[in-house]
Amino acid sequence: QQSTGANTALAASPFAEELGVQAPLGFWDPLGMLKDADQNKFDTLRTMELKHGRVSMLAVVGYLTTASGYRFPGYPEGVPAGFGAWHALGETQDGRSILVQMALFFVLAEIVNRDAEWADTEAEFIGDYRNGALDFGWDRFSDAKKLRTRAVELNNGRAAMMGIWGLVTHEMMGVSILPGGVLPGN
Repeated sequence: QQSTGANTALAASPFAEELGVQAPLGFWDPLGMLKDADQNKFDTLRTMELKHGRVSMLAVVGYLTTASGYRFPGYPEGVPAGFGAWHALGETQDGRSILVQMALFFVLAEIVNRDAEWADTEAEFIGDYRNGALDFGWDRFSDAKKLRTRAVELNNGRAAMMGIWGLVTHEMMGVSILPGGVLPGN
């Protein structure tokens, strides 16, 4: 009979019932980052997971959009999709202006997407950055719908992290995994 010691130890974790612990992996902590961790450490790691997942979802959409050939109006000519875009943008004044705009957007997004101490609001959960300004009907959802929506976001973020990792790795290897054999950057 197979030992279940590891599964029992993981199931005994105080975080085994947290959002995101689901089949097929259950509570999965292969690096032991939550061993002897408190709720504050878990919340910090969950915040990082959500942020990386949200950025990765945007990255996958942006990567696939540019790989399909779409460009915004006024985008400099001759800029390839994929990682080749960074170098190409740095070579022209228009491209450098785009890089500055991107940097400013990242700074602004980092400032806006956090709890606002000056707002008279309380975050409902880790990663809730509405700060009393955005709702989109969230407050009318049932508790079950809110939990399901948060689980979907968490899983989509996890999938997107793996997705952008796969896209970038294959681009660097020079192997296309996109339909039609498209290889961004080439």
